[in-house]
Amino acid sequence: MNILRAAAATMAASALAALTAAVAPAAQAAAICPGAGQASVRAGSVSGAAFEGLTVDPRGRAYVTDLSSGRVFRIDAPGAAAVPVATVPGAGGLAWTPDGKLLIGYGSNPSVLVGDAVRAAGIDEFDPATGALTRYAAGVSAASGLAVGHDGTAYATNDFATLVGRIRPGGAVQADWARFPSANGAVLDPAGQFLYVSRTFSNPGVSRIPIGNPGASQSLLDLTGPDITAAPDGLTLDSQNRPVLPFNPSGRIVRVDAPGHYCELGTAGPTTSVVSYGRGSTGFSAGRLFAATFGGVVYEIPGGFDPHATTATP
Repeated sequence: MNILRAAAATMAASALAALTAAVAPAAQAAAICPGAGQASVRAGSVSGAAFEGLTVDPRGRAYVTDLSSGRVFRIDAPGAAAVPVATVPGAGGLAWTPDGKLLIGYGSNPSVLVGDAVRAAGIDEFDPATGALTRYAAGVSAASGLAVGHDGTAYATNDFATLVGRIRPGGAVQADWARFPSANGAVLDPAGQFLYVSRTFSNPGVSRIPIGNPGASQSLLDLTGPDITAAPDGLTLDSQNRPVLPFNPSGRIVRVDAPGHYCELGTAGPTTSVVSYGRGSTGFSAGRLFAATFGGVVYEIPGGFDPHATTATP
């Protein structure tokens, strides 16, 4: 394996393992969300993979990215074998365009540590219908998290640096649209007014960034005490626009019910990197919550079931 690819696969996991080792007690216990707390269910896996991105298409097929190899896998239904459909060096975040193409962040490798300066990351576009892979945009700090608005504008985050990039339809890049330390994951509310991000390493918690005023971010959750090493990771929103996210080292899946208040939906595997609701009526279907890990496993989180929630899409 290429040395840079191997480093990329271990970089985030190593940083999060260090957080875990730095504190003896587990992250502060949270109340179990009403009706939640059931055991997670294994839904798919790839041996040796380190999953970073997760999303679901209209047919209920899950897509995951592997930091180790740069491969993008499709899993047609829970329990089905994962099929590689594309390779993107340093594959990271995933998001859908309004016309049904899949955006894949690239450049999730050691260069993200200096991403704000070198801006070596970007986005490729994958057509699930034809398998075509084309370059969409280049010149962002990183694309470990991606979100796309109704008008096709995309946003890309870097949890190891500061810049949040904005990419207009057609690929025009504003690499410094917002300055927000350790923004991780990315999801827009249905109205397109706020970009929600986790804060993984710097001042851990969850925030939302007003699209019309990116310098005026609003904190929804500040993690302190034992929870300061919880390492919030790639998030989504439920049907009530409540952030749902993993605490990476422990694999705990939590929901922010109100500013400063969260509860626990369940637990996936260690080093859970991202969550997504399903889509469609079959396979990884709408209402069901799924989580992917750096261990190459996708889990269903039954406690996160929300009949009206679906994959983040424009």
